[in-house]
This record gives sequence, structure tokens and C-alpha cells, in this order.
Amino acid sequence: MYRSVIRPILFRFDPERVHYFSFSSIRWMHRLGLGWLFRSLYQVNDKRLEREVFGLRFPNPVGLAAGMDKDATLFNELGNMGFGFIEIGTLTPKPQAGNPKKRLFRLKPDQGIINRMGFNNSGVEAAAERLKKNKGVLIGGNIGKNKTTPNEQATSDYEICFEALFEHVDYFVVNVSSPNTPNLRALQDKEPLTRLLQTLQQKNSAKESPKPILLKIAPDLTDEQLLDIIDIVNTTGIAGVIATNTTISREGLKSENKKEAGGLSGKPLTNRSTEVIRFLHQNSSGSFPIIGVGGIHTAQDALDKLEAGASLVQLYTGFVYEGPGLIKRINKTLLTA
Repeated sequence: MYRSVIRPILFRFDPERVHYFSFSSIRWMHRLGLGWLFRSLYQVNDKRLEREVFGLRFPNPVGLAAGMDKDATLFNELGNMGFGFIEIGTLTPKPQAGNPKKRLFRLKPDQGIINRMGFNNSGVEAAAERLKKNKGVLIGGNIGKNKTTPNEQATSDYEICFEALFEHVDYFVVNVSSPNTPNLRALQDKEPLTRLLQTLQQKNSAKESPKPILLKIAPDLTDEQLLDIIDIVNTTGIAGVIATNTTISREGLKSENKKEAGGLSGKPLTNRSTEVIRFLHQNSSGSFPIIGVGGIHTAQDALDKLEAGASLVQLYTGFVYEGPGLIKRINKTLLTA
């Protein structure tokens, strides 16, 4: 029904407006007491789907990637759609409006999305307050820096977010790979990235119960840079990697709006993100967990990433194009694979 009826209607309107309309609709339906309907339609509850990864037990391996619930406003409701975990953010210390609109574009012939949102969010403190109402959803906290913070002071922004979210999330994701904040990707260079992660790990180690810290990387890294990532993970002792964020590549696209600036997600990223997962897994001898994300539009796409070495997977653009039924299809396929 989603693909045949709901999606054609939604796709007639501006994608950012549709996002907020969809969130409002889902929230309204839950306030009417229809959470049970979402659970009955989309959840697959089976012990065989459970995964223990970096010390956490996930009810199933299919999560929602960061960027959908940036402000932690709908995580409980989205949890009813069958996700095993929800990643909120990217959050920054101070609220920021993000980049000027229009900043979100569907590439329907390519089944992709280009976004240049620019970490629009209401600030980490507001999100932390909302997370106090969590009803048992496993939450990842994706953190970044404010646009106005120079890279030389970026570590302080990540520390602020880390402290504000620590009591409210189950794991952290350090986002240095978004193409939509000027110069952010320079933090992926080996020296500044090592310093950043070591600082966060020191703060983490001082806690009574440290939380897993993961690094989210771009799909545009070279093999040499990916080898550096492996070295950085081993040196800093972080829990793992999320592969991958959006790409700046436009290779092979057919859509008229393919030249829009921003990060590309969806089907055009399917193969490259899987390649990155396989490279990291093989060259690290599987020494750390990987969450695979990028172009998962079918159950087979998810299986390919898991077979390449991912321990868990996440959806974003595939969720937009295929609807919540995709979560159920993946989990059902995993039970028979």
C-alpha cells in the first residue's frame, strides 16, 4: 500500500514539507492510541533476530540511520515500526537553522536523495530533555559541531554533546563525514581525528559505565584513507565504525537535479557502501563491528552488507522510498536466510 498509494501522493510535494507532515501524522496516530497497529503491521519479534554488538543487545539488526529523527522528537513512535534501534541527530551544542532552503531533493529515476541540510537541529540540550521520555527504544546519539565552530575548536563541541547525551543514549556516533558543514570532512584526516577520538575516549573511560563510541565515515575515502581508519580505530580503542555517510559523487546519475550540491544517498550508494564495509572488515580481520548503511532498498541489499562484514544495518533513503514494510521484509528474510 505504501509504494502503490501513499508514496505517489507524498512524492508530489516538497520533500522537506513531506518529512514534517509525515512526522506529524505518525505522532497524531499514536496520540489516538494506534501504536498497536504499527507494531502489529511491522514488528517481527523473534529471539533469533537478536544481536549482541559492542556490549549492547539489539532486538533485531535493522536500525534507523541518523538524519531522519534529528531532534529526537519521534523515536518512540518510530520504534513501533519494527526498528531494532534508532539513531538520533546529528546534534550540535547550539541550535542552528541549517542551510537555506530548498535543501532536500528527490532523485526519483535514481531512487536517491540529495540533501544539504547542514545539521539543522534545536541543540543537544533540547534533545536530551526529550530523550528522558524514552520508553525502552535503543538509542544512538549522533554528534557533530556547529557550523560557526572552527575545526581547531571542534573537539569542544563534541565533548559538550557527549556530556549532554551520556545519560540518555546507548551508544555515540562521531560524525565528521557530512559534506554539508564547511571543512567538516577535514576532521577525517588521521591526526585531527585521532586527537578527537582519544579525547572522547578519555572522557568515556572516566565514566562508571562507558558507552560505545563509533565513527561514521564517508564513502569517498581512498583505500589508503580506509587503512588509516582501521589504524585509528585500533589506536583509540573506539567500539566500531558506521559505513557509510552520503557521497559527493554523482557518477552514473540520470536525474535532472543530479547537480544539486549536497550529500547523495540511496540506490546510487548501494555498491560503494558495501565495498567499504568489505574492505574494512577484511583488512581489519574483523577486529571491530561495522554498522552498514547506504542504499538498502531491499532485503537482499541488507543481506549483502551483512555478508560483507556488517554486524548491523541502518535505513534512511530506502525507508523513504520503500516504507516501513522494508524493515519487516528484511527481518523476515533474515529468519529464513
